[in-house]
Amino acid sequence: MVNIILLFCIWHLVGVFADTDAVKSVSVMERDSVTLNPDLTDIQRDDEIVWRFGNIRIATVIMNNPRYDNNERFRDRLKLDQTGSLTISDIRTTDSGLYQLRTIIENKEFIKRFKVTVN
Repeated sequence: MVNIILLFCIWHLVGVFADTDAVKSVSVMERDSVTLNPDLTDIQRDDEIVWRFGNIRIATVIMNNPRYDNNERFRDRLKLDQTGSLTISDIRTTDSGLYQLRTIIENKEFIKRFKVTVN
């Protein structure tokens, strides 16, 4: 009986971490727009959202107030909505790479990763 409970606990933990570590691949044509949708539905006014491109912070939402970092690469091409989705307009091949969303919702950290390929 103890083995079954232990096995269930390990299976549950693998499921939790697998979702966090998964990388969603997105392919888009140059000059199009792409929306990276983290499928977050429980965002509240107090929740914090941080988007990064590689190691560079590009956008944040704090207290439902979106802020875009002063980054020449994405100047005037980013848009955040209330669900945490990030839209990149007029996308370029230099925008290919790993995007990461980190959010804290009700004191729980969630990380979503997107590998964007621009053709």
